[in-house]
Amino acid sequence: MKKHDESRGRREFLRTAGLGVLGAGFLGAPAFGRAVRGAAGGPALPRTGAPLGPQAPATVSLVKGGDRREIIHQALKLIEDDVWAAVDRKKRVLIKPNMAVDKNPLAITHVDAVRAVLEFLKPRCRKPITVAESGVLNTADGFKANGYYALEKEFGVTVVDLNASPVWKPYYVFTKDQVPQPMRVYADFVDPDVCLISLARMKTHDTVLVTLSLKNVLMAAPVNDYKQSDKGYLHGAEKSLNDIMHFNLFHMAHRVWPDLAVIDGFESMEGRGPAWGTPLDTRLALASRDPLAADLVGTKIMGFDSSRILYLKAMAEAGMGAPSLEAIPIVGAPLEQCLFKFKAGPKMVEIYHLT
Repeated sequence: MKKHDESRGRREFLRTAGLGVLGAGFLGAPAFGRAVRGAAGGPALPRTGAPLGPQAPATVSLVKGGDRREIIHQALKLIEDDVWAAVDRKKRVLIKPNMAVDKNPLAITHVDAVRAVLEFLKPRCRKPITVAESGVLNTADGFKANGYYALEKEFGVTVVDLNASPVWKPYYVFTKDQVPQPMRVYADFVDPDVCLISLARMKTHDTVLVTLSLKNVLMAAPVNDYKQSDKGYLHGAEKSLNDIMHFNLFHMAHRVWPDLAVIDGFESMEGRGPAWGTPLDTRLALASRDPLAADLVGTKIMGFDSSRILYLKAMAEAGMGAPSLEAIPIVGAPLEQCLFKFKAGPKMVEIYHLT
């Protein structure tokens, strides 16, 4: 794609993004006002979604080291005031790991990353803690194969396959023709009483180039009840630089937004991510109360330009978090000592003209 075509694509995306903000007003709010029940439990109230407008800069912690649990714990310790500010104001905690597919351990947040977060939280946190995921395939099988159910006995938490008995709220995204498409969103992801912690693995992605803390939560929010998956509604018909998924991620963020981001970059995935890429030994961990800031730093670490990734660019320009990489205070390891050049998948190489 020529440079002026790419700029035109960005302008069209950001123009269309305005429709999403308006849509959140005339479609989203009334939908979340209705009481809709799934298979069990009661309806939850709406989250406020991402903050809009100027925000105080949020710190991103960046830690290097040879032990996954230790560096994640250190990353949280470096911003512990921010962590407890997020946790203490909520009634319960939901840790959302990533499970792109249940058959490939590299595509799943390592269970020791979850242990590290729980080891940090449990000495002080007396609130109920759930570890929950909505995978594309069989989430329970992924939990079992990767040792997640041991966490229940070790830490007194509950491990939940959200797909098994979904409780949901109605929302909508857009088709490639910009037509509103109704869909279901897990109620826990829009509950203002839930501290939503995104615990993502650092990976490339085959549609939006990178998947970090934001995409980990936003793509998991649509319901998959094993009879029908609403996750596919976020996708476009054909991968492109301004794929409709970018817009839908931006649009979803007005209702679904993590309270805390933790990125496990101990062993990352490059190439054909998010499911079938290859391992990259990166030995890093990041954490921030601003998931956009964490993802901008993570994207830089991976060797990509976040201003070319439209969902991240739109969120930054909309004031949903850090406005730019340069505005982000980073503590811990120097960023320049943590830079890599991740290989992207073949289609992303073609679309983004990567070398």
